Amino acid sequence: MAPRPRKHNPSIPPHIDQAKIPKGMYWDATGRGRWYVLATATGIDGPKKIRRTVAGPEAKLSELHSIMETGENTGTVEWVCVQYHDSAKFKGLAAGTRDDYESARNVLISYPTNLGVPFGKLQVAKLRNHNFQRLVDKIESAGTPTKANKVLRYSRLVFRWALNRGIVDHNPAQGLEQAKERKRQRLPTDAAYAKLLAFAHERSMRTARTEGSVPAYLWMIMELGYLCRLRGIETLTLTEAQGTVEGLHTNRRKRSRDNLVEWTPRLRSAWDAAIARREAIIERHSLPVQLRADQRHLFLAEHGEPLQKTSLDSTWQRFIQLAISSEVILAEERFSLHDLKRKGGTDTVGNRAERQDALGVTDAMMKVYDKSVPRVKPSGSSS
Repeated sequence: MAPRPRKHNPSIPPHIDQAKIPKGMYWDATGRGRWYVLATATGIDGPKKIRRTVAGPEAKLSELHSIMETGENTGTVEWVCVQYHDSAKFKGLAAGTRDDYESARNVLISYPTNLGVPFGKLQVAKLRNHNFQRLVDKIESAGTPTKANKVLRYSRLVFRWALNRGIVDHNPAQGLEQAKERKRQRLPTDAAYAKLLAFAHERSMRTARTEGSVPAYLWMIMELGYLCRLRGIETLTLTEAQGTVEGLHTNRRKRSRDNLVEWTPRLRSAWDAAIARREAIIERHSLPVQLRADQRHLFLAEHGEPLQKTSLDSTWQRFIQLAISSEVILAEERFSLHDLKRKGGTDTVGNRAERQDALGVTDAMMKVYDKSVPRVKPSGSSS
């Protein structure tokens, strides 16, 4: 016997073909309206049916079908993030902002929990503010307070967006305490940088994934970041199109100004080594080669996909710990990949204006990235 067709509901958004609404999906016209499914929740009185909001009134018919197909993933932290990243709101952001949000999302959804599942698999309906505060505190205690605050700001934004559109019924990331970020701005010494660069070179020669080995891309990213005064993410997202005849065209974030870094033998060596490594990975996996140079990423993971910022950050932390335990550097000599931009700016030959052009930053940011000490004449007479 064929199921009884749905009655026409005038309150359902007009862009939805009511005859094609998937089975098990229901419309609630209260407030701005919302789509929900019936789920089973276990309480002190036993199992009971509850309404779980899965989409707001702007959802398309295709999205409703996709929700029903994903089934158990509906209503999770990861699912809410997907809704935001598929939205016109997200797609209208600047490319650099989207990259930052993608990075924060990857940390949020992949962070391990005591339940044995990633944080992204948890149901939003069961999460409260203390769950997110505990997550922020854990990331901070791992020595990465800046990352903790990025995840906090991203979570707060995504769930506020979802709450305003009826996708969730509360914002579990609202009202959280920020992590205390370190104000110290490290300036790597020449000796520490030289020792770490040589160590990265030497350990990259070992067989991959053996004890004490490090990925070959690490020394290349160090050199490109230092010589071109790039942030870690800016180095990571370089494409073949940015290697021009005249030099390397930067791709700076956060409204910094791009520039062209002229080739030197040292810069060319790091660039050519990165190209050769990428070509070897493509050949090893018989991967297709993108026709457009701006789609050919300079740095790939060993499996052939573009190298992710979270992977680079983890690799760098392991590398620094290995260098300290191997007595290559002292613990107080450690620095981050981002600190190489500061060192590159400080080491740039020329006056302040020339260093500012090389860094591509505003006047206000020069105090952060230029730690050179001006040479001046004493006051008083010239005698």
